[in-house]
Amino acid sequence: MTTILLVEDNKYLRLLFEQELRLEGYEVMTAINGKDAIKKVQEQRPDIIIMNLIMQDEAMSMILIKHKSIPIIIHTSQSDYKDNFMSWAADAYVVKFSHLTELKNKIKGLRTKEKELVFV
Repeated sequence: MTTILLVEDNKYLRLLFEQELRLEGYEVMTAINGKDAIKKVQEQRPDIIIMNLIMQDEAMSMILIKHKSIPIIIHTSQSDYKDNFMSWAADAYVVKFSHLTELKNKIKGLRTKEKELVFV
């Protein structure tokens, strides 16, 4: 089963995304900020991380130093996310408040890409 770490400070969005992802068959861990995300990654390595651009600066660099192979999806409401150089290390981007189908498709795409790499 694919484990996703969802890093979201808005508790209502966190609950919505968690519920939707569980219905898709994913195991979901949640974190409320970057510090919490770093702790969760150390406790149990997720297969994918979804995080808000606002909190990714502190967490993403720490996670990438130790766990370069974990795909990261930036989920943001900021349309200028590509201007933030730290976001360039992410594997995918989804604009927040868009339909959750886009987020689910990004997750499936990353999982498919990972499986292809394993079998090559």
